[in-house]
Amino acid sequence: MTRWNDRFRVLTWNIHAGIGPDRKYDLDRVINLIRQHEPDIIALQEVDSRGRSHALPLETLKTALGHHAAEARTIVAPDGHYGHVLMSRWPMRTTMLHDLSVNRREPRFAIEANVGLPDGALTVIATHLGLGYAECQQQVARLVDIIARLEGRVILMGDFNDWHRLLRRAMRPLLPGRSNLKTFPARYPVLELDGLYWRPAEAAIGWWLDPAGRQSSDHLPVLADFSMTEMA
Repeated sequence: MTRWNDRFRVLTWNIHAGIGPDRKYDLDRVINLIRQHEPDIIALQEVDSRGRSHALPLETLKTALGHHAAEARTIVAPDGHYGHVLMSRWPMRTTMLHDLSVNRREPRFAIEANVGLPDGALTVIATHLGLGYAECQQQVARLVDIIARLEGRVILMGDFNDWHRLLRRAMRPLLPGRSNLKTFPARYPVLELDGLYWRPAEAAIGWWLDPAGRQSSDHLPVLADFSMTEMA
């Protein structure tokens, strides 16, 4: 990290399997945009290795970005797998997968990681929630149970598909900090599907989108800077 010692940066992005609006698979576009921002913690959704016999996406991302990583494989097929990943510049002391799946719907997980920041531990949870109301309702309830037992500083990041604002209402007393940015569709964003929640609320220095992400995905990436001093 080359910015300053007291700050760290996070990024969450649904990369649409590395396929841009031109319908071409190009993971280099994703990697190049991420590198420009130098994030310390990264959550990526819709990472898809199916049909990619060479240079699997997760390995390519890890090699290019040089991070410790944990993955949630939500769909496993004979020719690869699909899911989401969490990467960190700093070691993950422990990781855990929480099954958020709802019957007859696409499997969903949350990755929980205890990340060893230079000044102590940070709990990061990365997820990709479902689309349906009842499905999301159950998944939000499970996230509430997970977060309610946590102590100290926490960041929740991912593609929440929070069409009905269920997560927003549930997180208000638990993680009062929220990025309030419209990320989808990338070309003309009108929906706040992707983002971050955190505590303590005053730890965030700022959060923003990178519009250049529309060249690589149908979602825009969300970034935020945090103060380690305020986080502590």
